[in-house]
Amino acid sequence: MWTPTEEEKYGVVICSFRGSVPQGLVLEIGETVQILEKCEGWYRGVSTKKPNIKGIFPANYIHLKKAVVSNRGQYETVVPLEDSIVTEVTATLQEWASLWKQLYVKHKVDLFYKLRHVMNELIDLRRQLLSGHLTQDQVREVKRHITVRLDWGNEHLGLDLVPRKDFEVVDSDQISVSDLYKMHLSSRQSVQQSTSQVDTMRPRHGETCRMPVPHHFFLSLKSFTYNTIGEDTDVFFSLYDMREGKQISERFLVRLNKNGGPRNPEKIERMCALFTDLSSKDMKRDLYIVAHVIRIGRMLLNDSKKGPAHLHYRRPYGCAVLSILDVLQSLTELKEEKDFVLKVYTCNNESEWSQIHENIIRKSSAKYSAPSASHGLIISLQLLRGDMEQIRRENPMIFNRGLAITRKLGFPDVIMPGDIRNDLYLTLEKGDFERGGKSVQKNIEVTMYVLYADGEILKDCISLGSGEPNRSSYHSFVLYHSNSPRWGEIIKLPIPIDRFRGSHLRFEFRHCSTKDKGEKKLFGFAFSPLMRDDGTTLSDDIHELYVYKCDENSTFNNHALYLGLPCCKEDYNGCPNIPSSLIFQRSTKESFFISTQLSSTKLTQNVDLLALLKWKAFPDRIMDILGRLRHVSGEEIVKFLQDILDTLFVILDDNTEKYGLLVFQSLVFIINLLRDIKYFHFRPVMDTYIQKHFAGALAYKELIRCLKWYMDCSAELIRQDHIQEAMRALEYLFKFIVQSRILYSRATCGMEEEQFRSSIQELFHSIRFVLSLDSRNSETLLFTQAALLNSFPTIFDELLQMFTVQEVAEFVRGTLGSMPSTVHIGQSMDVVKLQSIARTVDSRLFSFSESRRILLPVVLHHIHLHLRQQKELLICSGILGSIFSIVKTSSLEADVMEEVEMMVESLLDVLLQTLLTIMSKSHAQEAGEYVSCLLSLLRQMCDTHYQHLLDNFQSKDELKEFLLKIFCVFRNLMKMSVFPRDWMVMRLLTSNIIVTTVQYLSSALHKNFTETDFDFKVWNSYFSLAVLFINQPSLQLEIITSAKRKKILDKYGDMRVMMAYELFSMWQNLGEHKIHFIPGMIGPFLGVTLVPQPEVRNIMIPIFHDMMDWEQRKNGNFKQVEAELIDKLDSMVSEGKGDESYRELFGLLLLEKVEQETWRETGISFVTSVTRLMERLLDYRDCMKGEETENKKIGCTVNLMNFYKSEINKEEMYIRYIHKLCDMHLQAENYTEAAFTLLLYCELLQWEERPLREFLHYPSQTEWQRKEGLCRKIIHYFNKGKSWEFGIPLCRELACQYESLYDYQSLSWIRKMEASYYDNIMEQQRLEPEFFRVGFYGRKFPFFLRNKEYVCRGHDYERLEAFQQRMLSEFPQAVAMQHPNHPDDAILQCDAQYLQIYAVTPIPDYVDVLQMDRVPDRVKSFYRVNNVRKFRYDRPFHKGPKDKENEFKSLWIERTTLTLTHSLPGISRWFEVERRELVEVSPLENAIQVVENKNQELRALIGQYQHKQVHSNINLLSMCLNGVIDAAVNGGIARYQEAFFDKDYITKHPGDAEKITQLKELMQEQVHILGVGLAVHEKFVHPEMRPLHKKLIDQFQMMRASLYHEFPGLDKLSPACSGTSTPRGNVLTSHSPMSPESIKMTHRHSPMNLMGTGRHSSSSLSSHASSEAGNMIMLGDGSVGEAPEDLHHHMQLAYPNPRYQGSVTNVSVLSSSQASPSSSSLSSTHSAPSQMITSAPSSARGSPSLPDKYRHAREMMLLLPTHRDRPSSAMYPAAIVENGQLPNFQPALFQQVVGACKPCSDPNLSVAEKAVPAAPSSWSLDSGAREAQPFLSAHMGRILAPPVPPRSLLHGHYSLHFDTFHHPLGDTPPALPARTLRKSPLHPIPASPTSPQSGLDGSNSTLSGSASSGVSSLSESNFGHSSEAPPRTDTMDSMPSQAWHADEDLEPPYLPVHYSLSESAVLDSIKAQPCRSHSAPGCVIPQEPMDPPALPPKPYHPRLPALEHDEVVLLREEADRPRGLHRKASLPPGSTKEEQVRLAWEHGRGEQ
Repeated sequence: MWTPTEEEKYGVVICSFRGSVPQGLVLEIGETVQILEKCEGWYRGVSTKKPNIKGIFPANYIHLKKAVVSNRGQYETVVPLEDSIVTEVTATLQEWASLWKQLYVKHKVDLFYKLRHVMNELIDLRRQLLSGHLTQDQVREVKRHITVRLDWGNEHLGLDLVPRKDFEVVDSDQISVSDLYKMHLSSRQSVQQSTSQVDTMRPRHGETCRMPVPHHFFLSLKSFTYNTIGEDTDVFFSLYDMREGKQISERFLVRLNKNGGPRNPEKIERMCALFTDLSSKDMKRDLYIVAHVIRIGRMLLNDSKKGPAHLHYRRPYGCAVLSILDVLQSLTELKEEKDFVLKVYTCNNESEWSQIHENIIRKSSAKYSAPSASHGLIISLQLLRGDMEQIRRENPMIFNRGLAITRKLGFPDVIMPGDIRNDLYLTLEKGDFERGGKSVQKNIEVTMYVLYADGEILKDCISLGSGEPNRSSYHSFVLYHSNSPRWGEIIKLPIPIDRFRGSHLRFEFRHCSTKDKGEKKLFGFAFSPLMRDDGTTLSDDIHELYVYKCDENSTFNNHALYLGLPCCKEDYNGCPNIPSSLIFQRSTKESFFISTQLSSTKLTQNVDLLALLKWKAFPDRIMDILGRLRHVSGEEIVKFLQDILDTLFVILDDNTEKYGLLVFQSLVFIINLLRDIKYFHFRPVMDTYIQKHFAGALAYKELIRCLKWYMDCSAELIRQDHIQEAMRALEYLFKFIVQSRILYSRATCGMEEEQFRSSIQELFHSIRFVLSLDSRNSETLLFTQAALLNSFPTIFDELLQMFTVQEVAEFVRGTLGSMPSTVHIGQSMDVVKLQSIARTVDSRLFSFSESRRILLPVVLHHIHLHLRQQKELLICSGILGSIFSIVKTSSLEADVMEEVEMMVESLLDVLLQTLLTIMSKSHAQEAGEYVSCLLSLLRQMCDTHYQHLLDNFQSKDELKEFLLKIFCVFRNLMKMSVFPRDWMVMRLLTSNIIVTTVQYLSSALHKNFTETDFDFKVWNSYFSLAVLFINQPSLQLEIITSAKRKKILDKYGDMRVMMAYELFSMWQNLGEHKIHFIPGMIGPFLGVTLVPQPEVRNIMIPIFHDMMDWEQRKNGNFKQVEAELIDKLDSMVSEGKGDESYRELFGLLLLEKVEQETWRETGISFVTSVTRLMERLLDYRDCMKGEETENKKIGCTVNLMNFYKSEINKEEMYIRYIHKLCDMHLQAENYTEAAFTLLLYCELLQWEERPLREFLHYPSQTEWQRKEGLCRKIIHYFNKGKSWEFGIPLCRELACQYESLYDYQSLSWIRKMEASYYDNIMEQQRLEPEFFRVGFYGRKFPFFLRNKEYVCRGHDYERLEAFQQRMLSEFPQAVAMQHPNHPDDAILQCDAQYLQIYAVTPIPDYVDVLQMDRVPDRVKSFYRVNNVRKFRYDRPFHKGPKDKENEFKSLWIERTTLTLTHSLPGISRWFEVERRELVEVSPLENAIQVVENKNQELRALIGQYQHKQVHSNINLLSMCLNGVIDAAVNGGIARYQEAFFDKDYITKHPGDAEKITQLKELMQEQVHILGVGLAVHEKFVHPEMRPLHKKLIDQFQMMRASLYHEFPGLDKLSPACSGTSTPRGNVLTSHSPMSPESIKMTHRHSPMNLMGTGRHSSSSLSSHASSEAGNMIMLGDGSVGEAPEDLHHHMQLAYPNPRYQGSVTNVSVLSSSQASPSSSSLSSTHSAPSQMITSAPSSARGSPSLPDKYRHAREMMLLLPTHRDRPSSAMYPAAIVENGQLPNFQPALFQQVVGACKPCSDPNLSVAEKAVPAAPSSWSLDSGAREAQPFLSAHMGRILAPPVPPRSLLHGHYSLHFDTFHHPLGDTPPALPARTLRKSPLHPIPASPTSPQSGLDGSNSTLSGSASSGVSSLSESNFGHSSEAPPRTDTMDSMPSQAWHADEDLEPPYLPVHYSLSESAVLDSIKAQPCRSHSAPGCVIPQEPMDPPALPPKPYHPRLPALEHDEVVLLREEADRPRGLHRKASLPPGSTKEEQVRLAWEHGRGEQ
């Protein structure tokens, strides 16, 4: 049964509870809970963190705490009963906890550890407070430590400052705003003090002068390490002032035994002293701690003969010093004991013993020496500060160790009244003694006794040093053989005061013999009385005492015998007649010196003081004695204060008339003496005296009389020092007067009361008289007035004892009123007057409401005058602060209303004016003071006050002025941030007062200034204030912690909402005047609606509808509202305001309102437009402020820019964003895009002279000038982006302008620029970019990307995989789609991000240029990839049943064409796809395209070679012909014949007759072209290459034969065979006529195809050609044939041999032979033999998001050196796998290819760097054929590989490392062909029927998606027997010199040779076949990941130079980063390939 709890109301969770039961409340350890009900070990209640959620929790998880419950029941509140500071610590630690962890995350490690330390300290201090075992003082101290740490932490964490009073947090409601302001200031100061020096004492409130803080040194002797003394020692420590050369403290004595331990066992660990009472001045002196070591033992340490063992002497041993200045800094910082080692030095000459410490300090090393053993004193020191009571309190442990208090010689700076002391310090200075007939000097010991008058020796009156008990006698140390000893030893004589008079000192001198007996022989004595006859003590001076002879037999029993003798010279002068027959004779040649210093509070050495105290003995000298009192030292006076005062008043009573004035002056002197800081603490003694001991009942009359006389004289006297002194003593004079009157009244029962009152009245008249005098011409009078004003407020309390509050207040009012106004008074007097008023306000008198009513008007009058003249503002603000503080504390009294009314009338207006002045000067402190005063006043005002205030204005103009002032002050208050950010309490209170005041004033504004008297200025001021108020940072509760937010809401509510309601209501009150605020207030109101507070938004957004409505009524449209709203929205959203919910609410609320209007259509359109703009702005802001990539930012900006242009037509905003976009492009180095962007602005301008204003960074200039400047900048950017073709039209446009203006200089410059651009086009190498299509699907993408597809222009060298990785890194949450199909609705609408990426091929617009034969390739290259708006990608698929014998019958191509919104390149690297078109290409059309493209390529190539010289390098032509012709052996284009010339096919497809004919013609044409090619080849073939040529002719015959049956007459056509020239000589230039359809389907390599001929996407790695058979031959283990001749037989790269189906793998370079660069083979399920290798695992194939490590193995193909340097190609067909066995190739070849796997020879490269992988590229089918050509035999000549930049070798690739091989030229297998730098001009097409294996036979399962879609190029069929690809050897070092022949015109090593097979056939064969990837066999182990390759060489660089070490390091650093690959570059135009290469090479060398 659940029952409500009675006692258990509040608790702390001590164990986390997971709430695993029904209704369970989840609780974390440390949370607090409020308990409502209980039931059987369970509680039900709420957590204070989440008070709305109720639940149950186990009772034993809760520690109960006592609490106070109020309002019991359902809504009860519970407050824990604990110290508020404990609660604060708990809450603060919880707040710090989360911030503390963040410090670690943000790497603020230093603060992290400091804060951890402080948090641990706070936990410990909190524990101490909770323990309840502390005394009140300790509690106070702990609280002080806690608050210091809390404030420190809050400041360093940027949290709010907590205002405190006495360590408690103050409640802002309980104190005035002025006090709150002061508390904030003092809290801030204490935080700063704690930061700099945590434990400094805080100034106590109300202290007029701070006491000097005494310092104390705690010294503890840890040990004295000595080995050689072996005797007891005394160690004396003292403080020594080097500068003055004297000891300033008593000595601290430590007595040690011969073992170094204390002689008294109780002293172990207790050998410590406290040197006390050092002033701040002392701490700056050159102080030293000096330790004198005296040994007690034999006369000579090392001579046992000297003196008997039983006699011990005190003998000097050594000395040690430590400079306090050196260690003071460390002691101050440490605040605990610190150890020091003091080295003990011995004196070289004993006679200088008294100066040994000085010699050591001066480092006079000749006079002292360090003993051989390690003698050292180990001491610890600690510096303590504060009075002794405080020290005892703070360090109890020190005092428990038997601490010896070692006092300062003389009195400290502050003499405490209770400090009774009577010490005489005597110093044994020196003596001069006779030798006495001895041959050697004496060893003299002095013995001293203190004797009383009766001759008794006083016991225990001699102290050698603190720390040891007193003794009755003193024995000095003995100096060996010295008749003039100098001791310098200080002895303290603590003689009781009653024994002092009559006592004397006796000094006995003995010679200590060192002979056997060791006797001490007495030979003389001296004496000195302690007091003189006149009662004064021995003076502080050096005294020379007479030495009297005596011997051991002399007796001192009768001391009277010698006391009658003179003790010293002064004494002798006093008694000259001394009989010579006395028993003691003076030794005139001997003398003895002592010095004394008295520190006594009871004895005096001053004769004048004694005379005053004994005045009755000298009645005739009284006048003189009183006059001499001024010359007595202050110390003597305060010692005898009570006695002196008694004496003075007795004298006054004795003869008032005679001595009255002198006594008065003496009294003034003593009172003023107590004002000295040194004696300030004797004031309580004076107070006690007045209260308890003062007995002068009649004194008041004389004191009043004297005082009045002084006042009255002040007008006449020139010297007024004595008057000023009397004024300063006013306080105590009045205390004496009042106390005297009370005594008199008490004695006489109140007689003479009236006389007393009238005398006081008269005295006040005199005071007023003094103050009313004009002191401007008299400085002395000025000082008198100042002294009087300073002292005046101190007499109020005394007067209140005798008069009523009203009477005293009247006195004071009269006095203050008598002061001249500020106009007739000097500046300094002004200050004094105000200070006096301030002290009056602070006095007890002012706290009475009766007196305030009287005094307040005069006080306010003076303040008003000063504020009007802006004088002494700080003092005035202090006075006002005090007044408000008093008014606040007494605000319950009824009179307060009247007082506030008075202040409002007098101050409000002048306060506002003052504040406006101060704020205009930005004086922060003064502003803060006055703001707090103004707020205090406004806070005290109630309805009545406001009513009176507003009614009192005489006219509306006055009211208007007042409103403008107060609104202006409030606005400044929020704008200027008068209070720092962390003064949250102050800021919230300010806001609360402002909102309350505004509510009162808004009614007056509405009432007076709305209708006919409408005043725009006041209303505008009001609205501006309201807007500023709502936008205040301190009111944005969303950004603070929930606990703090709840606290604020509970106390003040959400003040933004209150002000928003007020604002809305006032707006509605405006009526028709609203139009005045359109559009001015749109921006400010928009700012308010963007505040993230739903209620404020709901209130304010409808105002926009109101504005639209009013403008519509007035103008018939709301264009102004529209324009302003859009402008302001842009700037505000970019500042970080607004969010998605605001956008929705804005649209919702306004649409709802607009729907009901007549102008709804335009309204709805506008609102929709604005919401869409907000969408884009929010996207833009998120992109800009986040860590987003450049691409996203650019895309966002383009989107927003276009919106401004197209949808809302805001030209200025549009231009702004053009420039923002341009800057982004420049930052990303997209210079072409930057140029296109700026071009947008340029196009808006005309060539006119219209002046333009200053805008952005443009100066004011004409339109012509701006356009010219823009054009120049754009041309410059086009140049940097190498887009010279785009820059040339602008050059022409500028030239035209210059020409029209006859500006020939500029014309010349621009023409030269244009010319240089043409040169650049022809000479500079440019890379062709790749293009990628990207789809962004899902609702998580930004608006501008969501569910759209784009085509992107890739960066230089960027391939598909790199692009994919970039996109996935830009959108880390995105998932890469694995297929190219269009996504369904589920994906489009899901809350996720999907990316679909594949490569696409550009379809150029400039077809004409591309079809021109004479246009250089460099020019064509540009038009192929620029100004492109259409792109396409192809996907092969089978339609209908697949023919297993010949799959080309059913292989179709699906071709998608994408049309963009804009051409690329443009203002962005991406543009959105506008339209998609899909067409299907039939197998026959595909075949036509393949053959057509190959023919075109052959024509172009043969044309290039026709004019070459004999023996020039024709490798390219050889390879190309070989590729086409040799394939015929294995079927070649016969596969097309089988497929399409078959009767069945012709029958089934009667409509294809024309196309079949076309194919036949193309085949015929190919044979003719080959014939011409062979003829050209024969003409130029190198003799060594003849065998190859012969073989080609043989194979050509076979090819013709295979086609003979189809095409009769072919045998007649080949000139190469017949030896005659071809009748079709023009075959190379003629073109077959083609139908429009065929033109449409023409492959891009055809000249008729749109510009696509020579370019392939560098990222389209896998293609249609990626069939199961694969297109790569990988030469690996066991991949070697039996005989070399088999190799040529098995070359089947172009035309496959059916025997090898399923097992032949073509070389990697072929693998990119594809129909489209965008095509990529997706997941293939074809099961390849287990030996076949693919570069990507089956799971990875087709994935666009796969990591780089699964990149296509084709990329690993390395370009090897020439055939002399390399083994035979991996391009040979892999061996056939039959029954799992590999046929044997020639072992030697295997050894060459695989065996020598050594690193390359470049010594500068690491192994990893040498294995440089081949550069993947977009390889067209024909280039695949060329480059995959089996290496030609050695007769082929030098096959040179152009350098291609390396590609990072990534984990998972397979590669072989080849050394550079050297072998004879005999029948070496041909070298692997290197890939060309220039890409083929043919377009990749599906594989031809001659491919080794049909990729789509029955073993395939379904073709998922498209067979090669371009989504990814990660899967490629490059499988074979080799698990590794050969490495690339790019370095020139790997080229042996013998590879070059002298007859090759010294061409560079790398030539741009195209290695091509018989191209038409090869292309046809390979392209027609879709290739797909295969799973890697399980046996394949991927190669270990390698380091990235070194930095790629520049193309055509002849040789890498020898690298300096730094360069090598640089290269290696570069190599650590994955690099993109060099793309193909267009070659320079020229008649021959060699020339082109040479030019490029020379250019490269130039660059290098």
